[in-house]
Amino acid sequence: MIIEVKVPMLSESVSEGTLLEWKKKVGEAVARDEILIDIETDKVVLEVPSPQAGVLVEIVAQDGETVTADQLLARIDTAATASEAPAATEAAPAAPAAEAPVAAAPAQGNAAAMPAAAKLAAEKGVDVNTLQGSGRDGRVLKEDVQNAAAKPAAASAPAAAPVAAGQRLEQRVPMSRLRARVAERLLASQQENAILTTFNEVNMKPIMDLRAKYKEKFEKEHGTKLGFMSFFVKAAVAALKKYPVVNASVDGNDIVYHGYFDIGIAIGSPRGLVVPILRDADQMSIADIEKAIVDYAVKAKDGKIALEDLTGGTFSITNGGTFGSMMSTPIINPPQSAILGMHATKERAVVENGQVVVRPMMYLALSYDHRIIDGREAVLTLVAIKDALEDPARLLLDL
Repeated sequence: MIIEVKVPMLSESVSEGTLLEWKKKVGEAVARDEILIDIETDKVVLEVPSPQAGVLVEIVAQDGETVTADQLLARIDTAATASEAPAATEAAPAAPAAEAPVAAAPAQGNAAAMPAAAKLAAEKGVDVNTLQGSGRDGRVLKEDVQNAAAKPAAASAPAAAPVAAGQRLEQRVPMSRLRARVAERLLASQQENAILTTFNEVNMKPIMDLRAKYKEKFEKEHGTKLGFMSFFVKAAVAALKKYPVVNASVDGNDIVYHGYFDIGIAIGSPRGLVVPILRDADQMSIADIEKAIVDYAVKAKDGKIALEDLTGGTFSITNGGTFGSMMSTPIINPPQSAILGMHATKERAVVENGQVVVRPMMYLALSYDHRIIDGREAVLTLVAIKDALEDPARLLLDL
């Protein structure tokens, strides 16, 4: 029986995707639910599993092609076995033509090289077998080939006169779907929202002391490390409850007040920035939040973030301090109306009770849509977050 493999249904906000690399060749046996190919969209990488066990007898859409929901990708013969594959491919005229491009990557030296990378490697004379791929599952990406191609040129330049070569190198790399989508959304956010940013600083000592006191017991009890982000999520939720408009969004001429707290956490991934959602964060414990963030970070690294993980959200938190940022003005993630920016914690001299003391301080930034959020609500929201972090007991007492 011949069955069809099609592109899975995409979300309303995703219209198309790009095929990455077939994991099976025509004539090879496949198991039920075995991943056949990945599809890169502007949000996530989708895995396409085999609907049934059998033999892959035809590949209709090739690596690098743009595809849409429900489009035919391949055909599988559930009655065939791998030993019968040659007869099956001979019986299907389209199969040999489809097989050639799949075999092209190994011919260029490395089956783990992405099509664009393999093509560039052939042009630059780079042996992809010698490269350590930075892509998912160790795949060699175009950027890896470009970096390798640049190194020999630099090494061969005369040591005595490095400028004599006169080379002013440039590299033109197409944006990934995710990068292009992020750029589009951020530009739209700045054009469509009246963005302002208010700043404050927080003394991180109370949170740091609390964490130091309980981190070992916490990890032993819950099986996950106690970080700082969970405290910021809890503090943000407490502030949003006091000032609901900061948790709202604009829909035409209406303001939509959300009676729930879905907090987006910005996470860097090899493909770019993603913002998975902690749904009903007000109902999550500190341990729940820490586990969810770790889970999302692993998924982002492995390219396994699902579309539903990124859908929705009423407020976001981004931590530039992870990379050493001291101050920034985060951009709102539409259709949300505000975003909290965390930064690096540094020891600074501050005045407490008339005395100069050294404290671990962090600058906070709250960017907000001034169309619906007045300065008063924005400032008070950030102050509420600051107060909760400097006195964590407020979170327990709902103060």
